Formats: sequence, structure tokens, C-alpha cells
Amino acid sequence: MAFSLGLEGWVCVVTGAGSGIGAETARELAAEGAWVAVVDRDGDSAARVAAEIARGGGRAIGVTADVGQVESVAAAAAQIEAALGPCRVLVNNAAVRHREELLGMGVEAWNAVLAVNLTGALVCTQAFVSQMIGAGRGGSIVHVSSILGHHPQIGAGAYSVAKAGLGMLSRVLSLELAPHGIRSNVVSPGFTRTPANEASYRDPETAAARARMIPAGRPATPADLAQVIVFLASDRAAYIDGQDVVVDGGVSNTLVGLVPRPRGEPT
Repeated sequence: MAFSLGLEGWVCVVTGAGSGIGAETARELAAEGAWVAVVDRDGDSAARVAAEIARGGGRAIGVTADVGQVESVAAAAAQIEAALGPCRVLVNNAAVRHREELLGMGVEAWNAVLAVNLTGALVCTQAFVSQMIGAGRGGSIVHVSSILGHHPQIGAGAYSVAKAGLGMLSRVLSLELAPHGIRSNVVSPGFTRTPANEASYRDPETAAARARMIPAGRPATPADLAQVIVFLASDRAAYIDGQDVVVDGGVSNTLVGLVPRPRGEPT
């Protein structure tokens, strides 16, 4: 018997869906029968992913929007509701990276990271939750964070701070939205090979070293994350709320194993 997540005809909005984890999530949702709004500030990329889904027999539209701009999100929300109906699932996946140490970082660069990675998630939630509440059928929000929201890294300060804030945003939303039957959860990917970071894997030695530090023996693929996101979005996860699901192949559990020990000492 086929295992169905029961998403047929659900209107699902995925931000940052022009490539990588967002694009794969859009494809996975469409494969489950959902009607998908592929949202990206690169409208051409959004249109390509939507067209690919349509060629495969799914229903999708590409939408151009910058989640860091309130007016842009409001226009996208109205466009999606008119074309597909009220949103039932929102995947807040849009993000930007900026590598710079905090002490030398200008406020403009700091604000630009938080505008997309944290404030953008709130803006999208406000816009699409109003549709969920109006429809009266409940809904689900999945925020895509990162293990860098749990573990700091030099040079990724603003990104890490924003992702950590995303976790608390989700927990507060889970309490506020529970009376409306709307859940809010986080997925935190570990090392994931995507088009955005492909350059980091082109050197065979670096790629092999990264694989060795992950207990699973390889970095994640976008599909590894998409499958978890889609499950959390569905009613199969109806009693999971306010949680942060770390999807990292076990790498977060390896810290103590890095501690040097005298030869012969029991582990």
C-alpha cells in the first residue's frame, strides 16, 4: 500500500525555492499532490522550478518576491491566494549568507542578513497565517534553520544569530497559533551539498574530510531535508509542535569524541 501524507490539493508556499533545499521541497510537496507556490526573489529560477513541476504533472506557480520587503510579501500572498487559494503550509526557507566577523561588521550588513533570515520569516508568517486562519482548516509552518543556529562559527556570526532567533520565533509562534490549529516547527540541516555551496566540495580532499567527520559518511542532499520538511508539514506530524528537528547525519553528536585522550584511556 502506498504511504500518503494526505497533502492532495493543499496550497503550500515555499520561499527561497528557486534552488537547493527549497526547490527540492517544492518538488516533494508537488509529488504528494500539493499545489505549490514556488517563491524566490529570482523570478526566473522560481518560474523554472514551477515549470518543471508542471511538466511532471504537478500544479505549481512561480512567484517573484523578496521576503525582506513587507510590500513584496503582501503582493505575493495576494497573488498566490488568487491563483491557488488560501495557504495551508508555509515553508520559510529563504536565507542569505554573509561571511564576516561580528566586530568588523557594519550595521547595514547585519540588518540585511536579519531582514531575510529572521524578520523575513515573521513577515511571511504574518501574511500567510491570516489566510490559514481565514480558511479555518488549520495549517503548518516549517522554518528551515541550520546547525549554525546551535553551534557558532567564526565568520558566520550574523547568520548564526539569525538562525538561533528563528528557533525562538518558531517556539513563540507555536504557542500563539495553537488555538487556531496551526503548528510551527524548525528543521535544522547540517552539512548539505547544494548549488549554493558546491564550490566547497570541488576539492576532493576537502569533500572527503567533510564526509569523514559526519557519522553518516556523507553530507546531506536537498532531498534528505525536503522529506523531513514535507513530513512536518503534513498531518502525519499533527502532534509535533514547537520543535527543532536537527537533520545532520549525527555530526552534532561528535564534539566529545574530538577531545584528546591519553593513549590507552577508556573512552
